[in-house]
Amino acid sequence: GEIARMVSRSAYAQLGYSPALLAGTVAAMAVVFAAPPLMVLFAHGPARWLGLGVWLLMSLSMQPMLKLYRLWGLWGAALPLAGALYGAFTLWSAVQSWRGVGGQWKGRVQDAVGLAS
Repeated sequence: GEIARMVSRSAYAQLGYSPALLAGTVAAMAVVFAAPPLMVLFAHGPARWLGLGVWLLMSLSMQPMLKLYRLWGLWGAALPLAGALYGAFTLWSAVQSWRGVGGQWKGRVQDAVGLAS
């Protein structure tokens, strides 16, 4: 919960409060993070292997960071889940902004200008 609130306080502000950038960002995150595991689970033939290869490369790309923080290497396989969560937090940030209560975390307002728009 606290991580969701921390991310959503500024995610939509970083997109300049643009619905077009929000849609593009969420779509791109779906392709990058959700497509590989979905291809592994539901595709057949070369598409399944492509999804597996991309997911493996994604997991391997996380290894230096995981090693730096002395975390188990298999956490890299959870990167699609982290991407999905970040996408959801970004959408929530936009919803909160549209409701006029965005940019808030720990009692502080991230961007009062965004709240007025």
